[in-house]
Formats: sequence, C-alpha cells, structure tokens
Amino acid sequence: MQNKLKIINDPVHGFIKIASPLIFDVLEHPYFQRLRRIGQTGLLNLVFPGATHTRFHHAIGAMHLMFTALETLKLKGVEISKKEQESALLAILLHDVGHGPFSHALENMLFEDYHHEKLSLLLMQDLNGQFSGELSLAIEMFQGRYSRGFFNELISSQLDVDRMDYLKRDSFYSGVSEGSINTERILSMLNVCKDELVIDAKGVYSIENYLTARMFMYWQVYYHKTAALLEHLLVRILFRARELTLEGHSLEAPENLRYFLNKPRHSAATKADIERFTQLDDNDVIQAIKLWQSHSDPVLAYFCECVVRRKIPKTHLASEPFSKAFIEDKVARTEAYFGKGLGTELVGEISRSLLPYNAEKQPITLLRKNGQTVSLSEFENQILTGSMTSENTKYILYYPREILK
Repeated sequence: MQNKLKIINDPVHGFIKIASPLIFDVLEHPYFQRLRRIGQTGLLNLVFPGATHTRFHHAIGAMHLMFTALETLKLKGVEISKKEQESALLAILLHDVGHGPFSHALENMLFEDYHHEKLSLLLMQDLNGQFSGELSLAIEMFQGRYSRGFFNELISSQLDVDRMDYLKRDSFYSGVSEGSINTERILSMLNVCKDELVIDAKGVYSIENYLTARMFMYWQVYYHKTAALLEHLLVRILFRARELTLEGHSLEAPENLRYFLNKPRHSAATKADIERFTQLDDNDVIQAIKLWQSHSDPVLAYFCECVVRRKIPKTHLASEPFSKAFIEDKVARTEAYFGKGLGTELVGEISRSLLPYNAEKQPITLLRKNGQTVSLSEFENQILTGSMTSENTKYILYYPREILK
C-alpha cells in the first residue's frame, strides 16, 4: 500500500506535511497538477527575474499556513474536528485551481463573468463527485457558508492564509524585502471569539506590518508600472487574437487555446469548455505569442514582439490622468512612425487602484485580555491603520519607444 503521508520541501516555509491520504490524492489529481504550469505572478519575471514560481507552490504554501493556524487554535482550546481540519486544508489547497493561463491577467478572456473563484468552485464540485462527496464540507467553507465563521475567514478575508502565503512567497522570489512578513508571529496571535477569527491585541503591530507590507508589494511589485503594462499587454494580445479569429483570420495556436479563440464568450460554461480549460496553461499562451510575432496584423505582431523580445513600450507614471494634449502628441508621433490608425492602438492609458485596508468590509478584529473585542481601526494602540483606509490610484501612459528616436 502506498504511503500517502508525504513531506514536501518548500523554500519559503520549509517542510510541508501532507496531512491525509485524501489530500494526497487531490494534490495528485490532474486538475491540481496543472497549477505547476500556471505562473503565480504572470510576466512579473520580466521585471523581477526570480519571480518564476507557480500557483502550485502557492497552493501548498497556503495549505501549510492553514495547518499551522488550526494547530495554534487547537492549542488555545478551540475545538476542531479531524473532518473540519481536513476540509479547511482541502478548501485552501484548491482555492486557486480555477486559475487560467497567467492567472489574473486573462481571467475574463475565456469566459464572460467567470472569475477564477467561480471556475475553482466548478472544478471542486467535479472533484467532489470523483471523490464520492468527501469535499462537500470543503466546498461549504470555500463558499463562506460554514456555520463556524473562522474557517471561512481563514480561507477568504483581509487576514487569510492565502494573502499571507502570496506576500511572503512573492517577496521571496521577487527579492523585494519590503513585502516580507512574519507569518509565524501572525499565526501565533490568532484566536477565536464566538466562532469568529480574531487577533490577540498584543499582536497589533504584527498585523499593521502585514498590512503595510501588502501595500508596498502592490505598489512596488504587482502594480509596478512595467508589471502592470505587461499584464495589460497580455490581455490586449488575447483579445486582439480573438477579434481576428472571429473575423475569419487564420491564427496558429495550440489546440486548446484555438478552441477558446474560436468560441465567443458566453455566461454559461459547458462541460466541453471546462474539459478544455483544464488542459490549458501558460505554455499554450507563450507558444501562441511566439507564433504571432510574425502575423500580418501589425497590432498583434507588435505586442507579441514586445513580450517575447522584452521590447517593452515606454511608460510614464502619474497620480492624475494624463492630459488629452499629451496623449494626442504620443498618438500623432506613433502614427507618423507606424502608419495611420495605429496610434490609438499602440498608445494607451491604464490605471491601478489600491485600498490597503477596508475598515468596513470584513474588518480585522482584536481580542483584549478581558475578552472584549475591538476593530483594528478603532484600537487605541494602532499606529498606521488609520492612514491606510483611503483608496489611492496611479495612472500609467504607454507608447512605443521607437517614437523617441
């Protein structure tokens, strides 16, 4: 009989235990193994060369943090059954199983109104059938419907183990130390009050460090002007390819990607769609982009060349939208260089917004020594939280570098 209680050596967290045979079997399933071929951070490695890790890495890391969190809560007297623990581990392990190629960048390209959480749920329900209903409680937790709220919050909230892992992991692989967080300290401060997740009040500064680290990671890494542009270019490439395909143009592409390019977006995913989706990964998209560099359509070819050869357009960053005159000047220069009609295609403005901490939606709650609770933003000893409750927006203008010559 095969030993399924394995240990995985992870560069971020160290040794990660596979806690049950069911978890091992789910981890070995093709749906989950596909995450080895789905990058965690899209094309971020073109900006931070070390950021080549995958959704597979992140999922098992988040599962490890969930295990640590639940063990901490049990030591503090919280009753957690074996079934609840296994289900929570399965829920977080599979929380990203619905991610498509290049993660968030192409989320809505394949299915209209089908973000990765909805696709993850569809795949979890399929797996539940394959595993004779053993994932039913995990699905309930994933949907945030379980009666014991702290399980739902550990999976999805402003202080969930998903965020803790991706911050620590993305910081590690990108080399941006500002995003590093002390997960051990944060997890040791977890507690439960009336079945809701709370933080021991003495851990307030660890939580504020976590929130500031997340803010810095977004502005310095995820929303870095070049990283944001590359994500935008991926979307432009796939939508342009779809437009050309539906207009009758011939585009070479791997079979599963070609299936979606030829299929107009719709709100309901068919069984055939899901089957194709589970065979699609980053490799299909990269292969297609390499082929499309030489396509006759100048817009598609230009953007594909930008990605493959890292000929990234020039960018400007501002805290206000760019003036109409400034944009029109770049459009005119682009049309003079590339030809009429291409200026509005190759020049554009994108924006990125961030609310570091939402004091209204699922606020982080602190537990005082006397048993009373207080929200983080109202706690008298907080230092930074009050300055992180306003949304900030940055604007990025891009245009071809060739017009600077």
